[in-house]
Amino acid sequence: MILTPLFIIFLIVVFILVWAFTNTIDKRKWLSFLISIVLTPIVYFFVFYPLINIFSSYHHEKHFDAEAWADKPSLRYEMSNEITQQQMFKGKTKSEVKAILGKSEWYGWDDSIKANSPDKWNYNLGYKPGAFNLTQECLELEFKNNKVVSVKQYQLETKFEEAP
Repeated sequence: MILTPLFIIFLIVVFILVWAFTNTIDKRKWLSFLISIVLTPIVYFFVFYPLINIFSSYHHEKHFDAEAWADKPSLRYEMSNEITQQQMFKGKTKSEVKAILGKSEWYGWDDSIKANSPDKWNYNLGYKPGAFNLTQECLELEFKNNKVVSVKQYQLETKFEEAP
């Protein structure tokens, strides 16, 4: 286990909360302290830590790997920051992008032609973990003269149909 300053602070906060709770049960300070020492790690790892993971938007990040891109499409969001921040595909041709990312999953809308354009390739990145997350991450590569000119990430809201 790695002891980081944030981990120590969270552990102290949980200890104080557990100690305050045990003081309401029994007024003997030494007993409350002893119970708090025993319960703090249990409360931290089985209550506090899962709640933080559910409600925070933290997710693992990985370096881009073409094999992982093809094998695990639902985890592509882990590689998206590297793709967008470094503009990895800027200047590459359609055939080069197709060899690395595969065929475009759908074409993006182009207002100038009022239709889906074969020069806007979109890929599904999956859903970032977290409670109440209803947005699907997507990646769009825009081509001009058969070369990538922009790479952007955006979110699509998931809508569920009502049963008849």
